[in-house]
Amino acid sequence: MTAGSYGAGFGIGLRMWLLWVLLLSLLSAVSGAADSKAVTTTLTTKWTDTPLLLEASEFLAEESQEKFWDFVEANQNIEGDHDDTDKSYYDLIVKKAGALLSSVQVNMLKFALSLRAYSSTVHSFQQIASNEPPPAGCTAFFSVHGEKTCDEEGLTALLKTALSRPKPFLFKGDHKYPGSNPEAPVVILYAEVGKTDFQMLHQVISSKVHEGLATYVLRHYLANPSGKKVYLSGYGVELAIKSQEYKAKDDTQVQGAEVNATVIGENDSVDEVQGFLFGKLKTLYPELKEQLKELRKHLVESTNDMAPLKVWQMQDLSFQTAARILAAPVVEALSVLKDLSQNFPTKARSITKTVVTDEIRKEIGDNQKFFKGTLGLQPGDSALFINGLHIDLDTQDIFSVFEVLRSEARVMEGLRSLHIDTPYIHDILKLNVQPSDSDYAVDIRNPAISWINNLETDHRYSSWPYNVQELLRPTFPGVIRQIRKNFHNLVIILDPSQENAVELLSVAEMFYANNIPLRIGLVFVVSDEDDIDGMQDAGVALVRAYNYISDEVDSQSAFESVISMFNRVTIGGKLSVGDVVKVLEKRFPYVEVSSVLGADSTYDSNRKEGVAYYQQTGVGPLPVVMYNGIPYQREQLDPDELETVTMQKILETTSFYQRAVYLGELASDHDVVDFIMNQANVVPRINPRVLSTSRTYLDLSDTNNFFVDDYARFSTLDTKEKSTAVANSMNYMTKKGMTTTNRHDDGYIRPVTFWVVGDFDKPSGRQLLYDAIRHMKTSNNVRLGLINNPSAAPSAETSRVARAILAAMQTQSANNAKNFINKLAKEETATALEKGVDVGEFAVGGMDMSLFKDAYEGPKFDFLLSHAAYCRDVLKLKKGQKAVISNGRIIGPLDEDEVFNQDDFLLLESIILKTSGERIKSKVQQFGIEEDRASDLVMKVDSLLSSQPKGEARVEYDIADDRYSAVKIRPKEGDVYFDVVAVVDPVTRDAQKLAPLLLVLTQLVNVNLRVFMNCQSKLSDMPLKSFYRHVLEPEVAFQADGTFSPGPMARFLDMPQSPLFTLNLNTPESWMVESVHTRYDLDNIYLEEVENIVAAEYELEHLLLEGHCFDVSSGQPPRGLQFTLGTASEPVIMDTIVMANLGYFQLKANPGAWILKMRKGRSDEIYKIYSHEGTDSPAESDDIVVVLNNFKSRIIKVKVQKKPDKFNEELLSDVTEEKDTGFWNSLARGFTGGAKTEELKQEKDDVINIFSLASGHLYERFLRIMMLSVLKHTKTPVKFWFLKNYLSPTFKVFIPHMAKQYGFQYELVQYKWPRWLHQQTDKQRIIWGYKILFLDVLFPLAVDKILFVDADQIVRTDLKELRDFDLEGAPYGYTPFCESRREMDGYRFWKSGYWASHLAGRRYHISALYVVDLKKFRKIAAGDRLRGQYQGLSQDPNSLSNLDQDLPNNMIHQVPIKSLPQEWLWCETWCDDSTKRSAKTIDLCNNPMTKEPKLHAAVRIVAEWTDYDQEIKRLQTRVKERLNHTKEQQDTDVHTEL
Repeated sequence: MTAGSYGAGFGIGLRMWLLWVLLLSLLSAVSGAADSKAVTTTLTTKWTDTPLLLEASEFLAEESQEKFWDFVEANQNIEGDHDDTDKSYYDLIVKKAGALLSSVQVNMLKFALSLRAYSSTVHSFQQIASNEPPPAGCTAFFSVHGEKTCDEEGLTALLKTALSRPKPFLFKGDHKYPGSNPEAPVVILYAEVGKTDFQMLHQVISSKVHEGLATYVLRHYLANPSGKKVYLSGYGVELAIKSQEYKAKDDTQVQGAEVNATVIGENDSVDEVQGFLFGKLKTLYPELKEQLKELRKHLVESTNDMAPLKVWQMQDLSFQTAARILAAPVVEALSVLKDLSQNFPTKARSITKTVVTDEIRKEIGDNQKFFKGTLGLQPGDSALFINGLHIDLDTQDIFSVFEVLRSEARVMEGLRSLHIDTPYIHDILKLNVQPSDSDYAVDIRNPAISWINNLETDHRYSSWPYNVQELLRPTFPGVIRQIRKNFHNLVIILDPSQENAVELLSVAEMFYANNIPLRIGLVFVVSDEDDIDGMQDAGVALVRAYNYISDEVDSQSAFESVISMFNRVTIGGKLSVGDVVKVLEKRFPYVEVSSVLGADSTYDSNRKEGVAYYQQTGVGPLPVVMYNGIPYQREQLDPDELETVTMQKILETTSFYQRAVYLGELASDHDVVDFIMNQANVVPRINPRVLSTSRTYLDLSDTNNFFVDDYARFSTLDTKEKSTAVANSMNYMTKKGMTTTNRHDDGYIRPVTFWVVGDFDKPSGRQLLYDAIRHMKTSNNVRLGLINNPSAAPSAETSRVARAILAAMQTQSANNAKNFINKLAKEETATALEKGVDVGEFAVGGMDMSLFKDAYEGPKFDFLLSHAAYCRDVLKLKKGQKAVISNGRIIGPLDEDEVFNQDDFLLLESIILKTSGERIKSKVQQFGIEEDRASDLVMKVDSLLSSQPKGEARVEYDIADDRYSAVKIRPKEGDVYFDVVAVVDPVTRDAQKLAPLLLVLTQLVNVNLRVFMNCQSKLSDMPLKSFYRHVLEPEVAFQADGTFSPGPMARFLDMPQSPLFTLNLNTPESWMVESVHTRYDLDNIYLEEVENIVAAEYELEHLLLEGHCFDVSSGQPPRGLQFTLGTASEPVIMDTIVMANLGYFQLKANPGAWILKMRKGRSDEIYKIYSHEGTDSPAESDDIVVVLNNFKSRIIKVKVQKKPDKFNEELLSDVTEEKDTGFWNSLARGFTGGAKTEELKQEKDDVINIFSLASGHLYERFLRIMMLSVLKHTKTPVKFWFLKNYLSPTFKVFIPHMAKQYGFQYELVQYKWPRWLHQQTDKQRIIWGYKILFLDVLFPLAVDKILFVDADQIVRTDLKELRDFDLEGAPYGYTPFCESRREMDGYRFWKSGYWASHLAGRRYHISALYVVDLKKFRKIAAGDRLRGQYQGLSQDPNSLSNLDQDLPNNMIHQVPIKSLPQEWLWCETWCDDSTKRSAKTIDLCNNPMTKEPKLHAAVRIVAEWTDYDQEIKRLQTRVKERLNHTKEQQDTDVHTEL
């Protein structure tokens, strides 16, 4: 209704009148309607609430330790700084942090506090503190090398004796106070920032640090944690509609739960029901609020009938939903997307009426071709890109998205503070400047290499083809092509006196003898002293003999002779001159040995060259083997390894050559070696320092007007500002001979900036400077600046050269300054200056001496002092240490005698140009600023971009058309913005997750957002059968009185009441959650029977530590190896078994520091830990320490090795149980507690282990009855194992009482579905998966037989008989399906089609009851085979329709099944009545013909069922009375205390 044609007032009046009429007419129909029902879900941590102040401090610590300490200093004690409401406390934190952060970062902080992302970080310190209990009466305390105190006197005393005790282990996340003296004792302060006792102790210890007496480390510690829990967000909740084909609801009544009325708040503004926008109506007509509420309720209930749609109505739902979203106003489009996707089942009917325009259809179609071509997306797929980085919604949770946002914000703000305009920022971001991991090679075209063979000229290869096109001829995989070209070159650099030289040479001989197409070269590194000859030194003798034989005969004979010489050496001995002489005399009896080996020998070529080549290439310790110039790693030099790696490299490189030949880059007339040596990865010298991928960078992303010539001002700046001040003050030398002072340069941007740091008054510093200048003279890309790092306090005497250099750079023309400095860098000049010769003596022509002298003799040493302070505080160098800084990357500190020469500068330059320099330079050229600022900008941008953690490359999307089919939100002008592109089909699971994330992003940061619709056509089924909520809030919410609102929660309001729902949580990969409080059955929520609200409460029970483990000797996973996780005081808290798939293992943990070990017993007898990565302890330490301090996934890699004397032993051998009593002992932690060792043997041999799982109250009721039926029929002790993941809180509370009553043991086991195994989305199918996929890792190794009994079974015999049944070598036994009830023949699907041909006459088995011989199962790796087969089959949604049953039957040929006798399982659906009498167990199978509900069937089929049911109900009543009684007692106790 628009008021266009009427007067505005009249229009409004008319609308008001119409609305009244409508309301009145509807209200008569509404009166007496029921209250609307809701389902809410919350998720809390197991640990107690952590103060937001500490969480904020951890947020700042991730920005920098400096900001962390600034924040701590500002908040030492805030108890009086806010009136006691939560809101004022929060505002204070945000205000204090805001002083240290930019506006974007403040928003990030608010989001982090709303996510509680750092709660786990704070709690991890609390867990670490729990291993160091505080001294009595202290709420904060110091720990000094293990001794504790909480006052100043105690600290002083403990510091004196500290160094006699070992230093404590510090973690990566520890906060070290700046300026701490690394040699001093370590003092750890455990305290809560913001409290008075922290302030006191902090001041005590910081004064000790300033005196140089201590290294101060702060760890958060709450003396009195609050009783509240942390409410988490960042997860999804799904209410899926269950099929009601088979009724599976329990008829036991549930008492209503007490409800928190604040849950049902006002709804959002886009609250649309049947075309009415209630959000709008409420704001327009506030006086009609109550009536509108009633109307809304009526409309909701009339739409919620959810009558099924016809197939033709569903066909276009995806496009229709998209059209509905695109028709909404831009500001509301995302809310509409969220509303429609998350409540799709109730919205679908009204969406079918939407019309889709041709423009939308056509544009979506065109875009889909584009998405498929560039991003590989099919219609219906979704994708999210932030600044071109792909965010994979399946594997990345909100915490990793948050990390991406933060690091992107850092870079963009850095670029912004370098005054780069917003449009250019995104261009620069897209530059890929990450260091390439390609292996660097050195040039092998050097006369120092003695080549043994040459494939192109030697006669023995003459029959091979010469044409490079041969490479493209197809061959069998793994065949090495024999072509007469030097494609593959192996160079061995060795010292003949080393023991392992002979091993390498014999491998080379093997390659040569077997005609492998490999050109082999040798470099002997022997003494190059002139006065040492071959009669004294075996190495020299070997070189001379080799040269002699090469000249006389040929290089092959020389090589063979060398091998013979080495073969004479005894094992463990060294080559001697005698060995060389003996071989020479034997081969050449007529020659005089001394003329070849002695002092006058003419066969000395290559002796000095060999040493020079080795030193110049910088390839590291001898021996060195290089393939095409690329050095092998040390561990690859083992002879067997060397052979395999070389063959592998030959095969890998072949594909590189094939490509080159195919593209025409390499032809038969080209020199192949030249072609290889002209590749980009070939450098003149390899320097591991320069090439290492772990790099540190200066933060140069700042702009200020400070300089180094005012030391007092300089010393007050922070790290970032100091770096900028140094850059501002730097004068540069360049090749053209122009400095910054005279401007007639040709405006050339120099993309490489070197700062040389050293003490120029010391020879080593001058040498570094001299090499840098020599390199600079050869390259137009380089600018050279100098920083002096004096060895002693600056004075006129100790800084003559440094002052002269800096004075010349400040006052002279560039060319003169360069020539003058070149002179100063020479040693004789420095010596002369020290002797007191006047500096003027060394002046070069054209220097302005008076200017120079003024600067040189000036009284101020400010720039020297500033440089010294900068080296100490920012570069972290000791006095006089050298370093090189290239475009902000710090290389150093260099050791005193470390060579860093002209070639290293060339290597550095080539790396920078290749990865970042040229790319950034070409962008900066577009800005059109003068060359000097431009070169500065290249340096600063390079430092900023390169310092980012290495991620995937950004996707370049020249994006599709967005006129009709995309939601577009434009960024605010002028500010930095995030470029976000989403591609989504609005009726998919991904849309349900993506919409709330995009909404939060738009509230959080400035975005340029485009959401492209990627719809599927011709749907034949309802695309979404569930309601969904994603719990995510951009900032912490408060109530009207200033207290925190009751935590983020998922709210499902106005739900339809007819369907049956099941509730699922969708959490980040590494979370294990469990349901803790709810009276309702979350597997079967039927809102018609609920009073008002179903409140589901979940708890984050564990954070997972996952890993992969391999045996280094075999490269295979060590199946059956066990790890334990614990702390120093309690070493075994959790344990796990390594599976063969990917060597995967998982351990349940929580925030804190944990120690990972191999389990005592066979694991640590046979294996030792070889190395580990991704952990928090140094790689060589035996104890693996892992600190879990955030909510993100943690994956580690562990390599193990068999002990030398256990090389032939296997973990899964037949002797396991004899030795593993310790293992069994640690597992007797069911109801009975620990068992004594003497009872062990009997108990272990004679216990029936039964595994079962259930979900939902009805199945749990069946499960209790099944347990009772087992216990009634056996005398043998029973231990039940239940899958904990899906048990309800009521079951977990009741089971200990039942165990006590009936005297059985039980254990709850759980395993998180591994992320690499294909995920199921349907809850029922997940439960089926758990039944079969993880049998080898769910139970401890000591359990060797397990029986699976379905929850809905009744047992009528002693299961000991089944446990002892002979499986005849099969890993498991199942009962086949009955064939005797003939009227069901039509339903026996295994009798025809796929199953009939696959089983080939074998029986199809039922999975309700089976027995597993776990020892055999593990030994033949059955679990790994089942998972492998599942992975292959489950990608097809139509396969494995009964997962737990189809999988073992499908694998019957690989993992054999022993068929159990038919009487072990009787089920009325498939077996006839006559066989019921002999049945040992009765299963309540579903009947596809009658679809009879389970409860009816149970009462009808099993006579004893009702008695069992009554017996358990009586026990439940007694337990309940007992619990109520104790609760009342506790309540009265509390009152009396008051």
